Amino acid sequence: MENTDLATTARQDATTLVAQWVDLWNGDLDIADDIISTDNRVHAAMFDGGDGSAVGGVSGMKDLVSQMRSLMSDLTFSVEVGPIVDGDHVVVRWVANGHYGGGIPGAGAPVGTEVTFHGTDILRVADGRVSEYWLNADTLDLMTQLQVGA
Repeated sequence: MENTDLATTARQDATTLVAQWVDLWNGDLDIADDIISTDNRVHAAMFDGGDGSAVGGVSGMKDLVSQMRSLMSDLTFSVEVGPIVDGDHVVVRWVANGHYGGGIPGAGAPVGTEVTFHGTDILRVADGRVSEYWLNADTLDLMTQLQVGA
């Protein structure tokens, strides 16, 4: 296969994986079994102050998505930029929209407050599954909208 054919195939595979990744974050937890590696590792600043290292594997990703969706059950993610493919890494810039459902300590925003925030995901892919996940979300913007500490 020529290099352009390999690049096209990699781009198509990444586009399919990213569509499934977005489906996962939009609430399709069953897709995690198909796209997340059993030894997946997460690198992220968590709401509880952790670094994401406690989140692992398929069940850890399902729990992470469920936790976020418990705060905003109608949260909808969409891709703004990407996927950008570099070897075994895929990068996407996303936007999320939803309504606050309560549950964040110190939040002054009323339940039902509409929120929009952005982030960038870097995924390392092995054997067609996400094996490492770096999350960079604009948590400051989200917490500002939810009036945390205000």
